[in-house]
Amino acid sequence: MFAFAAAAIIISMVFSLLRAFYGPTVFDRILAINVQGTKTVLLIAVVGFLTDRPDFLDLALVYALINFVGTLAALKLFKHGRLGDET
Repeated sequence: MFAFAAAAIIISMVFSLLRAFYGPTVFDRILAINVQGTKTVLLIAVVGFLTDRPDFLDLALVYALINFVGTLAALKLFKHGRLGDET
């Protein structure tokens, strides 16, 4: 059952990569990369369950936080053209 879930996640990751390559706008591409990161978190959790390694959940949570902060930084960069204050 969980192997089927992992295969479905991988297939859906292919579709989000296609959206990242062929997205009409920059924001669509950033959203597709964010979806890719979210699906990666799900895949790490499923693989951790399949291999009976609960420490993979900690890795998945750290990756989710990095994905969220990276998405916010990319959106700010493309909207304002810079990440911090210019002094």
